Amino acid sequence: MAALPVLALLLLAAWGGPWAAGQKRKEMVLSEKVNQLMEWASKRSVIRMNGDKFRRLVKAPPRNYSVIVMFTALQPHRQCVVCKQADEEYQILANSWRYSSAFTNKIFFAMVDFDGGSDVFQMLNMNSAPTFINFPAKGKPKRGDTYELQVRGFAAEQLARWVADRTDVNIRVIRPPNYAGPLMLGLLLAVIGGLVYLRGSNLDFLYNKTGWAFAALCFVLAMTSGQMWNHIRGPPYAHKNPHTGQVNYIHGSSQAQFVAETHIVLLFNGGVTLGMVLLHEAATSDMDVGKRKIMCIAGIGLVVLFFSWLLSVFRSKYHGYPYRYVL
Repeated sequence: MAALPVLALLLLAAWGGPWAAGQKRKEMVLSEKVNQLMEWASKRSVIRMNGDKFRRLVKAPPRNYSVIVMFTALQPHRQCVVCKQADEEYQILANSWRYSSAFTNKIFFAMVDFDGGSDVFQMLNMNSAPTFINFPAKGKPKRGDTYELQVRGFAAEQLARWVADRTDVNIRVIRPPNYAGPLMLGLLLAVIGGLVYLRGSNLDFLYNKTGWAFAALCFVLAMTSGQMWNHIRGPPYAHKNPHTGQVNYIHGSSQAQFVAETHIVLLFNGGVTLGMVLLHEAATSDMDVGKRKIMCIAGIGLVVLFFSWLLSVFRSKYHGYPYRYVL
């Protein structure tokens, strides 16, 4: 009976030896991976990967870190304008992580370009770019690990919220200083100051109702067309189908929009407004009857045409909307 504990110890040692060796080997491989990624991240915030690096550092275990990967097509002959815009925001996000207290070896940012890693695109059955995927530290990517680009846009702030949701790593986005706004404000103040100086004795132009009405109208048209939404969400300018090459300027969902779409809506709203102004002038001005008739016809034509186009855009985004005007 005394031999049983000794036998059990021998069996445990015989089984535990290979297990301990395997565990140690796994820890060494993991340490090499992390050290390699940290070395690359210290030189460049976004690590560029080809097929071999992706399979070894992202797909293959062991891994105790998450990798945010942007799949893109940045080469000029691909003509992916959205890829370039998304890459700029992605670089801002990665740099904000790299040069802040959020820098950690629990998450890394990488990029796979189609021309340098087409085998990765084939392996993941991916046929569109840009696409952002989080490869978690444990398990395979789930549905939420694929970023909803068409809904959220690719602004660095939106990407940071998604990264925080998937990895619990909070990144405060720090954008490079943009002097365009202060320069434009300074130019505007200089123009106003110059006008006041040159016409100091006659400031009646400041009480010009037409000028103030035009400025207010431009502001209202810009806001109602969705410019503020673009500023907050940072959507792509348009979408190009990678299979057919067709460019869509109107987003098919009521929950998102393209930048080009806001410009189109701004133009249509401006056309309707111009038509209403012409109708008002035709009804109240002191011009001869012939000119007033022309203004009336032109105003009705602008309202009918541009309001019909506005409804057609609305119908394309709200599928099943039953009403239309002319077109």
